[in-house]
Amino acid sequence: MRSSLLAALMLATGLGAAHAAEGKLVLYTSQPNTDAQQTVDAFMAKNPGVTVEWVRDGTPKIMAKLRAEIEAGAPQPDLLLIADVVTMEGLKKEGRLMAYPQADITAFEGAQMDPDKTYFSTKLITTGIVYNTKAPFVPQSWLDLAKPEAKGLVAIPSPLTSGAALIHTVTLTENLAEGWKFYQDLGANGVQASGGNGDVLKAVAGGDKLFGMIVDYMPIREKAKGAPVEFVFPTEGVSAVTEPVAILSTAKNPDAAKAFVDFILSEDGQKLASSQGYIPARAGVALPAGYPDRAAIKVLSYDAAAALANETANKEKFSEALGQ
Repeated sequence: MRSSLLAALMLATGLGAAHAAEGKLVLYTSQPNTDAQQTVDAFMAKNPGVTVEWVRDGTPKIMAKLRAEIEAGAPQPDLLLIADVVTMEGLKKEGRLMAYPQADITAFEGAQMDPDKTYFSTKLITTGIVYNTKAPFVPQSWLDLAKPEAKGLVAIPSPLTSGAALIHTVTLTENLAEGWKFYQDLGANGVQASGGNGDVLKAVAGGDKLFGMIVDYMPIREKAKGAPVEFVFPTEGVSAVTEPVAILSTAKNPDAAKAFVDFILSEDGQKLASSQGYIPARAGVALPAGYPDRAAIKVLSYDAAAALANETANKEKFSEALGQ
């Protein structure tokens, strides 16, 4: 009787869950190495009974590794912390993700989260416009990249190889009145997509190109280091990937995995994301230096499930629009 009453009290107060957060936790992530190490260290500092082993690579390579493990019948990670919800939607559809109904998402916008609580957005990594300070004009709109003055001067990452770039393309074509014609206009203006966001930054900062589409934190960080670049949140709004975290249905340590999700979504976890230079997904947490007020950033929505279903068709439309 006494032991059952104690167990009930521990469950009600969350002490039982905290005590259960121990043992080895395996994380697969696409975070940059420094950010991943900081995240893991901060989590283990609050959960000293847990030892985190983590593997870091780009989302496509992480998924290729996981797919091979699933095929072999031996998926290793308890958790995924990767770039985009489209990938998570695919895993959810296959029944690969564990729902966590008790996760506290009251401080987050509903649109950022899976209503079934199988994955959780942790930050907003938006894509806007970077320009070199020697550019002939300051862009304000996405449509500015198709102006004659920008002909041959625009670099964009390829959605054929980058998931974030594909989400960006889908978001713009769904939200801009011009739809796919916008990309046709870019193609007519000499735009060729290649590489990733790092390639865009290198081209614009180096002056080979004067404008580009890029994720926010890269040029904001480089500007702070003295690079001749500025970042613009276009008037129509920006796309965003949200670096979701999810527990796999095959997790060997679900209790520790839930504790990790709790930490990432907590105020402390979100302050860590801000200190790393990202827009925290949690409302009420200050943005990093160099960003405008949260209310000034308009994030455009897109249908993740449709993006997953139409991935091949969207890539073909992009290739046709840019003649690639």
